Amino acid sequence: MVSWPDNDMRYRTIAAQDAMVREFFLGFIKVHILHHAAEEEVYGLALISELGRHGYELSPGKMYPVLHQLEQAGYLRRIDRVVNGKVRKYYAITRRGTAALTDARRKIGELVEELLAPHVAPRRPKRATAGKRRPV
Repeated sequence: MVSWPDNDMRYRTIAAQDAMVREFFLGFIKVHILHHAAEEEVYGLALISELGRHGYELSPGKMYPVLHQLEQAGYLRRIDRVVNGKVRKYYAITRRGTAALTDARRKIGELVEELLAPHVAPRRPKRATAGKRRPV
């Protein structure tokens, strides 16, 4: 039997990268949820549809734990409403959620500006001129 440790290591590296990318996108999703909750009360299936328009594929089994997490953290509050004879859980942003969203927008803006700024040739550091005399 032949062992391929390089393949095992490569698989673990790819799996770790995938997990990290999922974490990045989960952060984007949370900010996106707060954004929409700041505009109006939201519910899970509508958010799944909205996020789907942006390329995120979320099932209710993924969405609802995120909503519960944001609620438990104090960023959203739940409002139960009866719609067509069924209880639908709506979520509204809280003051804490609004503050977090404001902070996230600022930080995302700075990050996007830096990441997407045109690549400019780096400046050379100025030479120290202390002790040197200029010709007159």
